[in-house]
Amino acid sequence: MTTGQPAPDSTKQGSTKQAWAGGTSLVAGVLLLVVGLVSVLQGISAVASDEIFVKGIDYIYKFDTTAWGWIHIVVGILVIAAALGLFTGAAWARIAAVVIASLSIVANFLWIPWYPLWAILIIALDIVVIWAVTTWNPDL
Repeated sequence: MTTGQPAPDSTKQGSTKQAWAGGTSLVAGVLLLVVGLVSVLQGISAVASDEIFVKGIDYIYKFDTTAWGWIHIVVGILVIAAALGLFTGAAWARIAAVVIASLSIVANFLWIPWYPLWAILIIALDIVVIWAVTTWNPDL
C-alpha cells in the first residue's frame, strides 16, 4: 500500500541535489556576470587594437578580429543581462541564460584559433552554468 509519500532516502537525495543546484545557480549568475564582463573587455580590446591577438592556424571560418570584437561585445552584454535576471529569480532569465550560454559556447568555439585556453575555459564555465540553471527547481 502506497501513501503517496516519497521514500525518505529519495527525499534526502532530491533535496541535496536541489541545494547543490540552487547554490550553483547563484554561482552561475556570478559566473555569467564575470564571463559577460570579460567578454565585453575582450571585445573592446579586439576592436581597439588588432595587434594584441596572435592567430595560429588558418581555419575555414575567417573573421577579422574587429568583427570578433563586436561579436564578443554583443554576446557579453546579453550574458550580463541574463546574469542580472538570474539574480532576480526571473523565469525568463533561466531560459535566456541557457540560450545565451549556448551562444557563448559557439562564439568561444569559433574563437579558439586566437585564444585556445581562454576559449576552452569559458566553454567549460558555460557548461556549468547550463547544468546549474537547468537542474535547479526554485519551487522546491
